Amino acid sequence: MADVQWFPGHMKKAERMMQDSLKLVDVVCEVADARIPMASRNPDLDGIIAGRKPRLLILNRADQADPNVTALWRAYYKQNGVPFLECDAQSGRGVKNLPQALRALRDKPGPMRAMVVGVPNVGKSTFINKVSGRRTAAASDRPGVTRGKQWVTVDRQLELLDTPGILWPKFDDPAVGDRLAFTGAVKDEVLDTEELAAKLLVTLRERYPKALAERYRLQPEQEEQGWQMLETCARNRGFLMAGGHVNTERMAAVLLDEFRGGKLGRISLERPCGTL
Repeated sequence: MADVQWFPGHMKKAERMMQDSLKLVDVVCEVADARIPMASRNPDLDGIIAGRKPRLLILNRADQADPNVTALWRAYYKQNGVPFLECDAQSGRGVKNLPQALRALRDKPGPMRAMVVGVPNVGKSTFINKVSGRRTAAASDRPGVTRGKQWVTVDRQLELLDTPGILWPKFDDPAVGDRLAFTGAVKDEVLDTEELAAKLLVTLRERYPKALAERYRLQPEQEEQGWQMLETCARNRGFLMAGGHVNTERMAAVLLDEFRGGKLGRISLERPCGTL
């Protein structure tokens, strides 16, 4: 991830727009991916918001995350006084609790405006559509769909400002970039998807070997390299080319698509510090 040029000009523009829009809202809703609660939070937001507005962390895609790990995060946020809301924007579970969670962050009654922020492809627009009960924000499973700010009226008491998903210019920890790429926050077009899939297989072997066995009939040895596991998966799926060569490019696309779609089961790639 260190050499990939993925920080386009529209992200810098979106940062400036976000800073300018802060004065228009009462609170900020930061949408993160419950499977990677740390990696999917843009550290630059701390500088942009900088205590200027209350912030609610929204753990989206909680229905795809490992419930046991999510329980660890729940305890971690409560212990550290971080206001948060668990939900699944696709099914709608938990989104109805948003108004109450926002009111708890505000001292005065009356109508509220909230800005919805987050990295690409964490489901911000789907979340807004589910909260408002209608399709008003452009939603897609590809990063970079929302390019400009969009106001969405939920009811007379709440308006939401949808903003473009923004990443930050440099990942200090390469694992953060990998996790964001696993979940689709970085466009596949700028990545080597076979290398990425191989890394994902190594990650899943450590925490969720049963998922690999059930989905791909893969029983990897600890010393096996990621590309070896990718070849085995391709062979088991019957992805063969002329001459008996395995089509690892096709297998990589399938693996990433199935992981992102939750077909490997409920998986979390990050745990709070100090937990196993």
